[in-house]
Amino acid sequence: MELLWDIVISALLVIGGIFGFVGSLGLVKLPDPMTRLHAPTKSATLGVGAILIASMLWFATKQGHITLHELMVTVFIFLTAPITAHFISKANIFRDWPAETLPEPAGEGEWAVHQADADTSEGELAVKKETEAAREED
Repeated sequence: MELLWDIVISALLVIGGIFGFVGSLGLVKLPDPMTRLHAPTKSATLGVGAILIASMLWFATKQGHITLHELMVTVFIFLTAPITAHFISKANIFRDWPAETLPEPAGEGEWAVHQADADTSEGELAVKKETEAAREED
């Protein structure tokens, strides 16, 4: 049974190393920021996750106690990597791509990144419009 755990842990380490290498290589070799973004957020995240799970299994099988630190780090990485990638891609679209060159989004409306005051509430919009109207009168 110990040999089986050694094989599983070794396989996870090798898989994690391969994913980490592919993510690092993609970060260096891909041509632009939007395609470069996929390498660390997808493959490197899977690589780190596999290595952390291998560490958790090693402590459980070899040391005889369960450590949840690795599981917590894995969950945090899997939760934060997509959110970070989303923010980076939105910033890249806002900075580098004019609204006219983007493809039409599905449904009604425009890209949220290029809409004026897309993230503000109705009350804030009303105050802003009143302030602008008062400035125009002066």
